Amino acid sequence: MKKHIIIVAGGKGLRMGGDIPKQFLPVCGKPVLMRTLEAFHSYDSAIHIILVLPVSQQAYWKELCREYHFELSHDIADGGETRFHSVMNGLALVAGDGLVGVHDGVRPFVSQEVVARCYDDASTKKAVIPVIGVVETVRHLVDGGSETVPRDQYKLVQTPQVFDVSLLRRAYQQEYTDVFTDDASVVEALGEKVHLVEGNRENIKLTTPFDLKLAELLCLT
Repeated sequence: MKKHIIIVAGGKGLRMGGDIPKQFLPVCGKPVLMRTLEAFHSYDSAIHIILVLPVSQQAYWKELCREYHFELSHDIADGGETRFHSVMNGLALVAGDGLVGVHDGVRPFVSQEVVARCYDDASTKKAVIPVIGVVETVRHLVDGGSETVPRDQYKLVQTPQVFDVSLLRRAYQQEYTDVFTDDASVVEALGEKVHLVEGNRENIKLTTPFDLKLAELLCLT
């Protein structure tokens, strides 16, 4: 079964406090985004990689690829107004049937085991996302205060989120709404069930300077 992965990398990196978008920042001597693409190529060298980047960042990415001699095969799609529209643009480059995953470009530490679980389960269950348990106490804000909620009833969602290609195409034919926070929410809007698999805690989304420091440690382990 043909496998595709859409890697969405449209962030401006404002919370990193610098001018370079976070997906291009180096971690252990290599841009984050290159490490993310390599994670999926290592899982399956035949996987079709689609990188979604804002048009304004594409020339810089190609310059980085030349500088780092990065020759891993991938297609590039234009980033859209929102993540929803970016994924839709990436999906337009997926031909035929099979399985398609969507992954955050700034999650370079997804494990091979998690990627395999997502694709393996999606081959029969059609819609699969990785999650991890909540370890901190969780409070719900209510009028005038807050209340504790049972953390064992909640999960933190990661990527890649993997789907049957025809299902995801159908989902992205819907009109955009701001309740679509990830691909699973788009698929659920069709009334389809989304299945959960165990993620890996190292699969963090690099958003802040602290995350970048943690990433330096993770790539050395």
